[in-house]
Amino acid sequence: MTDATPVYSGPERILSGMQPTGGLHLGNYLGALKNWVPMQDSDKECFFCAVDMHAMTVEYDPSVLPDRVRGVAAAYIAAGVDPKRSAIFAQSAVPEHAELSWVLQCVARMGWMERMTQFKDKAGSGKDAERASVGLFTYPVLMAADILVYKATHVPVGDDQKQHLELSRDIAARFNRDFGGDQIILPQPEPVILPTGARVMSLKDGTKKMSKSDPSDNARINLHDDADTIARKIKKAKTDPEPLPDTAEGLADRPEAKNLVGLYAALTGASVAEVLGEFGGEGFGAFKPKLAEAAVEYIAPVSEEYARLLDDKAEIDAVLKDGAERARAAAQPVMAEVKKLIGYWGA
Repeated sequence: MTDATPVYSGPERILSGMQPTGGLHLGNYLGALKNWVPMQDSDKECFFCAVDMHAMTVEYDPSVLPDRVRGVAAAYIAAGVDPKRSAIFAQSAVPEHAELSWVLQCVARMGWMERMTQFKDKAGSGKDAERASVGLFTYPVLMAADILVYKATHVPVGDDQKQHLELSRDIAARFNRDFGGDQIILPQPEPVILPTGARVMSLKDGTKKMSKSDPSDNARINLHDDADTIARKIKKAKTDPEPLPDTAEGLADRPEAKNLVGLYAALTGASVAEVLGEFGGEGFGAFKPKLAEAAVEYIAPVSEEYARLLDDKAEIDAVLKDGAERARAAAQPVMAEVKKLIGYWGA
């Protein structure tokens, strides 16, 4: 007879966050924020942070970073994340993130890190890669620490973060094997896969995701954009000369058309088939004004609350302070347990 496999029996928790590297946009809202809100109705504790330590891995302006953290927090709240039910905080306000990150860097293996594809995507190759920050190379370990310092059991992820979550699972398993004995100290977090239909692409290039870092502001619809700006950006959105097809199959080799049709579907709650049933055969001159109308109506409540919060730094700072205190209350016992297991003096 063999011993039963140990099972983690601690509280279930959800952890996610976004970088404060620019204003959040419609892709962030439809792809992530909107999906975080119903998670608060579960029996899991929710932690949502602005990951300002990750923002340091690339060139940034320290003078604007605090306001960008406030902007991320404001967007969370405007989207429906309730600071009374979820901890909203700045990653840097909880020093246990950095403390656990060093421990996990000593647990992780170079071979694991070298398989992380996002470093290659962001750093480039040759001399460009050599000039990249070491933090850019190791930030997946910090991401693992972000999760494991709360013993988070569930992490909402999109396609581009699945590899990093798998690394977090590998690191947790290695830590447990090296230091846990017959106990699971750090749970292996499970992915909460976000809806694939919510993937929003650039308005200038339908093959690329809508991004905060795109040099063209016309490539995205920001949460703070007013109605006229939204209408203008959609009017200028890249398209092709063909009319919209009657079926989804007709969108296969038309990335810009597919993006705009998918966006209209996401904003109105219709299926792609229903959108094409209404607009199939029509040109973009007829479709874009309807899309702009739907976007303005959909975003208005979020953008209005977002703008109100951005004008009230005191309210946002109070939320961030309370969220950091609650996050530290969860992280400190985990770090104390880790210190004792790894043999830190005085632990």
